[in-house]
Amino acid sequence: MDTSPPSRHIVKAACPHDCPDTCALDISVEDGRAVAVRGGDMPFTAGTLCTKVARYLDRTYAPSRILYPMKRTGPKGEGRFKRISWDEALDTIAARFTAIAAGDPQQILPVSYAGTMGLVNFAGMDRRFFHRLGATLLERTLCSSAGKAGVKITLGGSVGSDPEQVQDANLILIWGSNPVTSNLHFWSRCQQAKRRGAKLVIIDPRRNETAEKCDWHLAPLPGTDAALALAMMHVIIGEGLTDAGYIARHTLGFDELEKRVREWTPQRAAAICGIKAADIITLAREYAATRKAMIRINYGLQRHAGGGMAVRSIACLPALTGAWREPSGGVLLMTSDFYGMNHRALERPDLLRGKPRTINIAALGDALTTADPPVKAAYVYNNNPVAVCPDSRKVISGFMRDDLFTVVHEIFQTDTADYADILLPATTQLEHFDIHKSYGHLYVQASQPAIAPLGEAKPNAEVFRLLAARMGFDEPCFRDSDEDLCRQALHSDAPALKGITWEILKENGWARLDVPAAPFANGGFPTPSGKCEFWSETAQALGLDPLPDYTPPRENAASNPQLAQRYPLAFISPPHRHFLNSSFANLDFALKDAGVPTLEIHPDDANVRGIVEDAEVRVFNGRGEYHLRARITDRVRPGVVSAPSVWWKKLSPDGRNANELTSQAIADMGGAATYYDCLVEVACTKRSHRTEPDGTGQPDCMPP
Repeated sequence: MDTSPPSRHIVKAACPHDCPDTCALDISVEDGRAVAVRGGDMPFTAGTLCTKVARYLDRTYAPSRILYPMKRTGPKGEGRFKRISWDEALDTIAARFTAIAAGDPQQILPVSYAGTMGLVNFAGMDRRFFHRLGATLLERTLCSSAGKAGVKITLGGSVGSDPEQVQDANLILIWGSNPVTSNLHFWSRCQQAKRRGAKLVIIDPRRNETAEKCDWHLAPLPGTDAALALAMMHVIIGEGLTDAGYIARHTLGFDELEKRVREWTPQRAAAICGIKAADIITLAREYAATRKAMIRINYGLQRHAGGGMAVRSIACLPALTGAWREPSGGVLLMTSDFYGMNHRALERPDLLRGKPRTINIAALGDALTTADPPVKAAYVYNNNPVAVCPDSRKVISGFMRDDLFTVVHEIFQTDTADYADILLPATTQLEHFDIHKSYGHLYVQASQPAIAPLGEAKPNAEVFRLLAARMGFDEPCFRDSDEDLCRQALHSDAPALKGITWEILKENGWARLDVPAAPFANGGFPTPSGKCEFWSETAQALGLDPLPDYTPPRENAASNPQLAQRYPLAFISPPHRHFLNSSFANLDFALKDAGVPTLEIHPDDANVRGIVEDAEVRVFNGRGEYHLRARITDRVRPGVVSAPSVWWKKLSPDGRNANELTSQAIADMGGAATYYDCLVEVACTKRSHRTEPDGTGQPDCMPP
């Protein structure tokens, strides 16, 4: 018997999930099995992981993983399947796609998002396949597209401050973000800054986990952030608190901006935002007086009708005060456009056949039910649209169609997988090659397979190679390996990537982009003018206001008073701390922490509705309803309710989740989803409702 100790080695990888930190991973492997996941030595994440990814082996080795191809055996939605071979699965898909494409390839729709952010498996061979096929193009807008469009108008792209420098800031504005749970390594640097004496201010309708640890919390109504930013500019310009030299050399349109913000008094903005004018004035003065001031924007504030304009307006602030001069100053939404990866080489748009239509994933429900020509086949990967897309009753109605052929390539049998005709097993990050950029730091990383794929799981790129071969696509690009794709991503003349090769990344795990610590200290913005654009020709060409302004939510008391009479509460659904969108939301450790779906409601709003702690309540509007347990708390401001999300529907007690309530309406820019532009009412459920024994008195709810 061999009594030698098991051999152990470390494989360098990267976290694939939709998070700005994109952590480096060290995977410990013994005799072909991963036995530990730890943080790697990439400087930004510095060896630490969030509680979700630290449990990544729970995901990879979960007993509920899909390990073999399957086909549906029962009605759609019941989730009954039987095992088939890969040959049968691929032949079935190729035959159906070929038949549909012979009529109109636009009737085939890819339905993907950011279940993995690695470039090979997120947007590589899949894009080549669907371009060559002539399928409908998908506009992927669920998370960040309004903010991207807004920051591009002001700064020229998804660029901003170096987050590694924030520990040297003296004032940090965390705007629409909860970095304690969603940007851990940025938060650790904020704590360093706080220990040095920096002031931390958070702006969010909810007193989230980060707000509990900040010096000051401002709670504007959802969707009113642009009004707050405009009023800050009113104070900064009106009181002469600007950096005139920086404005003169490195900005465009200051005179026009000055005229615009004259009308945006703190009193006007305070009435819109539901906060005090004195607080706006104090915030503006403190911000302008602190050169080392960094603003961290995140995506919560752009998920409403005016989301793009809100980000566009906030992004103007550091140019007014000259905060860009400092490495620890400026504003950050995303770092993605610093990379300059060769996305054209990965995605091959030159393969496009004709001019196929584009469908916005934010309106997937309409696309699957009323599109003309109809969608006859959907291929779902990196996505769980039944759980995460807005107005999910319409999404389900579409997937229920008998004449819709649906393929789902997944790690687990998600809500969406239950509607598949063919269900394919996908690999986790530990089982395939990939290359990663980040939207929250300045490092590029290699991710290498630590273990062989479990069962018969295959990565996205491999499945699309196999389908391309079966459908007779003979272009050489369909024979590129995953490592070929990694090299092609780096084949770029972008200065930031100079000297970075795939071989270097495989050896070291990571490399920092060649980007200075204060990238815009001397201007050089990637706008048409090379300046921070207060007045934007780009915006004007898009039919938008060339200056910052405020676009109100579609659903609030000021813009839609009739709707607000019926549904008076603003509804938001921020991520639960152990869920990442719907990823991890099926794992035992996350579900144990989450308990049951809950609705946070302010005591004032609960009292007038007779709602008591832990009672079952229904939150509802004209689109649907959702049953949750009440949590009465001042963490939410009056007039706002919050349901931490996103629950899988089939793991929620009433088989529903927050997206029963959200709208398919899009934002002012980027075609973005508007999850937080949503009015609701809250009431007791019938089974938790009670009245006084004599039938008199105020009815209320009772906990189960």
